[in-house]
Amino acid sequence: MPKQKTHKGTAKRFRLTGSGKIMRGKAFKSHILEKKSPKRKRGFRQETELAASDTNVVRKNLGLG
Repeated sequence: MPKQKTHKGTAKRFRLTGSGKIMRGKAFKSHILEKKSPKRKRGFRQETELAASDTNVVRKNLGLG
């Protein structure tokens, strides 16, 4: 059997923590920032845990099974 390839687009967008959680960046932070409050923009900097419903697909794309 050939090896399973990592989906490179997924690998650039998600990271795995030491405890096995999958982290993702926040959306809506790249443009049209003038109307967004500073508090809201600061919130975009933090990563957040991936929703449970999405983890199976992302794990498969990362080659984690």
